[in-house]
Amino acid sequence: MLSLSPDPSPIRLPAPFNLAAHVLSRAEALGDKIALQVLRPTGAERWSYARLERAVRGVATGLADRGLAPGDRVLLRLGNGVEFPLVFLGAIAAGFVPVVCSSQLTRPEVDRIASDLAPRIAVAADGIARPDTIPAIPAADIRAMETLAPAPYAMGDPDRPAYVVYTSGTSGAARAVLHAHRAILARAMMMEGWYGLRESDRVLHAGAMNWTYTLGTGLMDPWTAGATALVPAAGVTPDQIPLLLRRFDATIFAAAPGVYRQMLKSPSIPPLPRLRHGLSAGEKLPDATRAAWTEATGTPVHEAFGMSECSTFISGAPGRPAPAGTLGYPQAGRRIAILDDAGQPVARGTEGTIAVHRSDPGLFLTYADAPQEAAARYSGDWFLTGDRAVMAEDGAITYLGRADDMLNAGGYRVAPGEVEAAFAGVPGLDACAAIEARVRDDVRVIALVHAGTATEDALRAAAEAALARYKQPRIYLHRDAIPRTATGKTNRRALREEWEKTH
Repeated sequence: MLSLSPDPSPIRLPAPFNLAAHVLSRAEALGDKIALQVLRPTGAERWSYARLERAVRGVATGLADRGLAPGDRVLLRLGNGVEFPLVFLGAIAAGFVPVVCSSQLTRPEVDRIASDLAPRIAVAADGIARPDTIPAIPAADIRAMETLAPAPYAMGDPDRPAYVVYTSGTSGAARAVLHAHRAILARAMMMEGWYGLRESDRVLHAGAMNWTYTLGTGLMDPWTAGATALVPAAGVTPDQIPLLLRRFDATIFAAAPGVYRQMLKSPSIPPLPRLRHGLSAGEKLPDATRAAWTEATGTPVHEAFGMSECSTFISGAPGRPAPAGTLGYPQAGRRIAILDDAGQPVARGTEGTIAVHRSDPGLFLTYADAPQEAAARYSGDWFLTGDRAVMAEDGAITYLGRADDMLNAGGYRVAPGEVEAAFAGVPGLDACAAIEARVRDDVRVIALVHAGTATEDALRAAAEAALARYKQPRIYLHRDAIPRTATGKTNRRALREEWEKTH
């Protein structure tokens, strides 16, 4: 049997269409129901569905009044406040294209974005770097737009540009991912395929609003389903989140693995009687972290795999949990394959590259700053993710790592995640990353970069106990911290480059 998911029925794209109108389609019926709460330990800012839609359409009017034309780009330089979703959806409602990027970017980085994408205007909060080459609307002015006359939704082709997000840059330069309005339709496949999302749910996402994971899972999807989105305000720390989960009756919790690890360092996590399960994405969730969370809360964690170019498309779910050690299954409606180097599906049980069929409505349009690079990522009708995996006979997928993160040990290909998992229980280890280190022109070995107080002897003992000899690191490098990308992923590329510069 080949490593292919079942061929789904074609999805009919409604036209004319507007992503923001789809996300807020239930606002009129839900009225005073709470759509959004921005949480602080001292309380929460509450927004009803009626107020949220009115404000989004008011912001659409305010942006149009600045002389923007359909398709113009709006650069968002905002933090974790309600202004972020208001501008994001307001721009899309009016037919403009919001550009989403991390609030932590430096001035040179945002200057490059402005040069590459030529946004017409920025919306900027105090203290967040922005280019001075384009006009800017202060974030404080956004609230005043709430009272403006509501703009009509700009309806049109579902395949036209809707918004831009940036890749993490884990294995190369961060790219501007241009998504179409139709992308929101693919997210419906996650409702049962990952979340088990219900209208009665209260979803707390611990990430920044400018991250694709938070933007979709934490905001747009709950609103599409008529649920309530809970988002910690700027300044809330991981150790404060358990009490927020309890105080605000969260039923689903979503975060990156690093946030779970930080929360579990707390002396205790209070009982969470309303919580049904957690969600994890962004990087592989260590088995030890999953087990510790389940022991502390009595709830499972369902993991998903995806990317900025297509959000998530492989996952475990409440109705179909992932077999141990796997990512789960392709979501119903997805066309997923594991391909060989010639672009052909491999036999089940054989390693290959994860690929998404170009017919997936969630697949991006192009890289706005590198369209030729986007075209090069295709093999025929398949978009190559650059991630290695194996599909089992039952369709479950085991992740092996990035193709360019894969380690070569004596001719054997080794997944870095497999090496790193061997050290999960070592006392004093805060974090670690396995990389391939060149020691001579023709010799490369596995190196483990580690942070914390764990000794090299303890790490070597753990490797000897859990890993075949060829998988064991030959070099151990202590660092004060493991570098991360803007979305919290381990930045192995930075570690490899550091090694190359110093050896």
